[in-house]
Amino acid sequence: MDERNNKPVPQLIEVEPMQDGYRWVAITAMLLAIGIILHTVSPNVGGVTPNWTIAMYSIVINLTRPKLSQAIGIGFIAGLTLVPSSKSAFPLGNVASELAGATVCCLLVEAMGKIGISEWKLRPFITGFVATMTSGGLFTFILKLILGLPLHVWIYAMLPVVAIVGLLNGLITFFLYAPVRKLFYFQEDEK
Repeated sequence: MDERNNKPVPQLIEVEPMQDGYRWVAITAMLLAIGIILHTVSPNVGGVTPNWTIAMYSIVINLTRPKLSQAIGIGFIAGLTLVPSSKSAFPLGNVASELAGATVCCLLVEAMGKIGISEWKLRPFITGFVATMTSGGLFTFILKLILGLPLHVWIYAMLPVVAIVGLLNGLITFFLYAPVRKLFYFQEDEK
């Protein structure tokens, strides 16, 4: 009893945390942070810059296979974090485009699992490419609407650049997936 208030003192209950319950959150935060930094400092070469953020969340989604609601959250956070570092005429378009990219990536990973190709070696490349095409296609379409550009400019000038960035992001996702996977499962590999 607490002598000052004459009230019984509740007993402290200790709860053991789940060891790996939220590892996906940590790896997501780490990779998105790396993606934002690389997105900010990467130079524009001939009008093309890899979108490191899309590559990083594609790796995360391939690795952790989140629920759709979690992937939407990943896309939303990715889009918000890109707004301050965006080099575009309409930075807020990143929120919608990254939501779409992460959603499509998640649905694609889920579909590949359902048809039995979840361990396909090219899965990270395909998902990174398709997520980038979705995100970049939507972003450039929003930009086309905001700037009032003609449709042929979007189709013949903007979408080819999106496709090149998509190929770069597919390659980045493909080559970084295995090392990140090894890092993610490091503790299990040591046991």
